[in-house]
Amino acid sequence: MSCREIYYMLKPSTMGRIQFEKFCYGYGYKLSLDKRFTRTTNSLGVTRFPNLLLEVDKITGINQIWVSDITYYQLNDDMYYITLIMDLYSRKIVGWNASVTLSTYDTTLYALRMAIKDRGISRNSNLIIHSDGGGQYYSKEFRKLTEYHGMRNSMCESVYENPHAERVNGTIKNDYLKWYDLNFLKDLKKKLTEVVYLYNYKRPHQSLDRCTPDSFEQMTSTGLLTKTWIINKRKKEAKKEKVNITITSI
Repeated sequence: MSCREIYYMLKPSTMGRIQFEKFCYGYGYKLSLDKRFTRTTNSLGVTRFPNLLLEVDKITGINQIWVSDITYYQLNDDMYYITLIMDLYSRKIVGWNASVTLSTYDTTLYALRMAIKDRGISRNSNLIIHSDGGGQYYSKEFRKLTEYHGMRNSMCESVYENPHAERVNGTIKNDYLKWYDLNFLKDLKKKLTEVVYLYNYKRPHQSLDRCTPDSFEQMTSTGLLTKTWIINKRKKEAKKEKVNITITSI
């Protein structure tokens, strides 16, 4: 996690946040961003679902909206793929997998089955599953599973409409995985499970009042904390009109 988050966890009495960050930077504890880009979405010829987030004004609890994305991960000369599903309300990662192929079974279907089991999702859930336009989210098997549980499929037309899934991808890869010595798919799978645990149970989030996703869910479920997210939909002027979707609390 970042030096700033470590500061809020340790809360040292001998130095402030800015000095603490400078102290960490001086000893080399500063993350470098990975700017390489590999396309994982093939939406050519894919019929998209409408973006249902444009119809939602606020989120009041868990299991109302899940966001998902597939990202690449390179080990040596081999390319692997990571699929994540995150609850937009609590930022908790509820489904994940690392795979050597981009098949529906290895990516979206695997992660969704895990999320459904973990969250105890029953039929008629009315839960929105939001993603990009990748064919893995429109496959027959994936749609059959979402239909069975009463989920509503939603797709974005640009990364601006799925920013939280994009961001958690970068966090898991650049803040965690890239710092481990991994060589094979089995190493990546094992470490991915470990870092998802760290993200869900150990990493405080500024937007969650410095709670971890898990503790945030516990506090909101027991009434110790009340949070409502307002979905902001701000249009950006470009060659093609894009909608920037973010959420803020009240």
